[in-house]
Amino acid sequence: MFDEIQTPAVLVDIDVAKRNIARFQAYADSHGLKVRPHIKTHKLPAIAELQLDAGAVGITCQKVSEAEAMVAGSGRLNDVLITYNILGEDKLAALVALARKVKLAVVADSATVIDGLATAFASAGVTLDVFVECNTGADRCGVGTPQEAAELAARIAAGPGLHFAGLMTYPPVGGADRVQAFMTEAKALIEARGIAVPAITSGGSPDMMKAHLAPIATEFRPGTYVYNDRSLVARGVAAWEDCALTVLATVVSVPAPDRAIIDAGSKTLTSDLLGLVGHGHVLGRPDITIDQLSEEHGRLRCDGDINLTVGQRIRIVPNHACVVTNMVDGVHVYGKDKAPELWPVPARGKII
Repeated sequence: MFDEIQTPAVLVDIDVAKRNIARFQAYADSHGLKVRPHIKTHKLPAIAELQLDAGAVGITCQKVSEAEAMVAGSGRLNDVLITYNILGEDKLAALVALARKVKLAVVADSATVIDGLATAFASAGVTLDVFVECNTGADRCGVGTPQEAAELAARIAAGPGLHFAGLMTYPPVGGADRVQAFMTEAKALIEARGIAVPAITSGGSPDMMKAHLAPIATEFRPGTYVYNDRSLVARGVAAWEDCALTVLATVVSVPAPDRAIIDAGSKTLTSDLLGLVGHGHVLGRPDITIDQLSEEHGRLRCDGDINLTVGQRIRIVPNHACVVTNMVDGVHVYGKDKAPELWPVPARGKII
């Protein structure tokens, strides 16, 4: 099936992706939870449409340019949340233009970001939904206390051209209790000011099947779940047969009985380890470790005879599927009844 594909190449089994989408959507539906998948994993409008078909309410993006590309690539992607602090005149101008096309929301965790949004949207003729981002333990972005969240919610509600949309968080793995406690207190403080909290959005594929443990959340934003990867298999969230994205590589050298070299290096598999040993899982060969990457080479090791030949092809489940997608201009999409077809990846490239 893959003989005509030049390596290294990224393959996507669309049947497995559809199964992954349906699985989480069914879980979310059973718990009354809205799904807003993060497109950073696939960056493909066609797959986002499959997510909408399954029941997703919209999409999540991380950059203005991602959102622009996704909206331009489909007439159906009309409800977008960008989970990133937007700063700078160029990005704010692009945000205003996008808000005139679709229902758009962003996040903020400081007065500086909120005031910049208000300045841009005060005379834009369109209202921007803004969530307060909250730090519930991941220690990335987000206000650190429910009191701070309430202060920013009030600032958003008073900002010209802005509408307070609710609370957002990206919690650490196992952080459901912290989400529940933080958001419950923040919601009460905001409502005590006479401000409604329309939505509370959380996320993270590692904990997606435990999202009901924080019932205060009304929406969940899984990303990697659509493809799955080695990190999620290691966490017990998925099995190898649930991994829709693999890297096809060719053995280019077997310089020793226990060592082989493939044509997939850091420019394909990326350097992400996510706490794992090695740079991916070779399907059908759990005895092999990808122990080293240079830009164009991957080194495979085995305790015994590696039993590979020059020219042989292997498939690898990467540690982190999202980053692999961002490394290529196109992915080869196939299925049980679908020959491989090269799909461009439009939502990558531009910086803003």
